[in-house]
Amino acid sequence: MFGKLFGKKDDDTSHKPDAPEIMGLYLGGSFELDALKLRLLQPHLKIDGAASKHLIQAVGKVALDSGGNVFRFYTDDDAFLQVITDGGDTENHITDVKLWYFYDTMTVGSDSQWQDLLNNGISQPVYELDGDVYERVWDAVGEISPPVAMTETTFEEDGDVSTTDQFIMLYEKSISEDDVEAVLVSGEEKIVGNNHDRCLVISTGFNLSPSDITING
Repeated sequence: MFGKLFGKKDDDTSHKPDAPEIMGLYLGGSFELDALKLRLLQPHLKIDGAASKHLIQAVGKVALDSGGNVFRFYTDDDAFLQVITDGGDTENHITDVKLWYFYDTMTVGSDSQWQDLLNNGISQPVYELDGDVYERVWDAVGEISPPVAMTETTFEEDGDVSTTDQFIMLYEKSISEDDVEAVLVSGEEKIVGNNHDRCLVISTGFNLSPSDITING
C-alpha cells in the first residue's frame, strides 16, 4: 500500500549514484507533506513549525540484523524521513514510515558518562521529555532491555561518506485514538581522527500514511 507514497522518478544522473535510494526518494530530491495534517497534529506534538516541503540533503542507511534496512532522508528543516523495510527494498517490504525532528543534542564528554548513558540513560521503562511521559516500545525478555545497536552509513551532497555507531531506544505516547507521538533516544559515536566523538541525540516524530507524502523528484 506504500506504492503511492514513493512515486517513480524520471532517469536522472545529476544525483550521487552511490547514495541509497528507495521508491523515488534520493539525495538531492524533495518531497512534500500534507500541510493540513501537519496543522492538525502539531498542537499535540513537541514539533513546532514543521515545514511541509523538504529538500533531501543527506541520506543514511542501516542494515538490520533481521535482514531489513533503515533508510533516513535528512532534510533542510532539521528533520529526517525514515523508511524501514523488512526482507527487501521494494514498496512491498516497507513496514514503517515516520517523520522525525531533532529535539536536542548533548555532547558526552567522558568514558564514564558514555558507559552510564549506555547502561542507564538510553533505555528506561518510561522516558520523560518536557513534562510528558513516553513508554518504551522495544522490551526484551526479562527486566533489562538494552539499547538496540546499529551502524549508519551517511552520504552527503558533497560526496562525503561517514559511519556512526548508534545505540537507540524507541518510546511512544498516545495523542489520539489513532495517533502516537514517538521519541527516539540515540547514543551516537563516531571516530574522528583518534578520538571518540560522542553525543546523545533526542528526536521526536510521528507516523505517516501514503496519502500524506508527495514525491517531487
